[in-house]
Amino acid sequence: MSEKIIYIKEIGEIKLIKNKRAKRLTIRIKPFTGVVVTIPFLFSYKNAETFVDEKKDWILKNLSKIENIEDKKTVFTENTVYNTNNHVIRFNSFSGKRISILKKSNELLIKYPDDLHVRDEKLQNTFRKIIENVLKTEAENYMPFRVSEIAKKFNFKYKNVNIRNTKSRWGSCSSDNDISLSLHLMRLPAYLIDYVILHELCHTIEKNHGKGFWNLLEKVSGDSKGLNKELRNYNARIY
Repeated sequence: MSEKIIYIKEIGEIKLIKNKRAKRLTIRIKPFTGVVVTIPFLFSYKNAETFVDEKKDWILKNLSKIENIEDKKTVFTENTVYNTNNHVIRFNSFSGKRISILKKSNELLIKYPDDLHVRDEKLQNTFRKIIENVLKTEAENYMPFRVSEIAKKFNFKYKNVNIRNTKSRWGSCSSDNDISLSLHLMRLPAYLIDYVILHELCHTIEKNHGKGFWNLLEKVSGDSKGLNKELRNYNARIY
């Protein structure tokens, strides 16, 4: 592969990448990566620039959406203090060659080599993977116990509790009453975690989102509309 960086007014930098496996020109826009154009190897960069110019309005429209995501998404640096339910996570560079994690009580210090740029996408993704592992451990220690408590309180019956790294939904309930919960629930306030658990437990009785379901959820939660509205302020994909 070979690549070239071009600059277009209003858009900014665009990376053009030639790929032998590519069969057509494609444009990708990703948070913290920007605009990347993949080009079949025999195509000229000039063809790619013309293609980008033709798609300028589409690029600008989608860039605005990406910028909104970037504004909400945390960029982890030495100034970042990231709190989960049970941990305080900090970041620091050092002269070592590999990322290391130091744990003291409920504090985690993630140390990364000082020859790496802290805002590099791969490094940021590594930080997120570490955080997700922390969230998973917290969820596995908390969720099954909490589901059991709430189920007993309201006389729900379920089979198993599974913790998954799902970002499209906070939870789900299978036809045979296995409950799956996203590890990203550990980023929510405790009362919203309880609301999601109640939502899935209600599905052990009401399998769809019909009137019976919402009446049951209102009965056990006390404010299903208000809690559901508040839950929408959170996004499992963005943190």
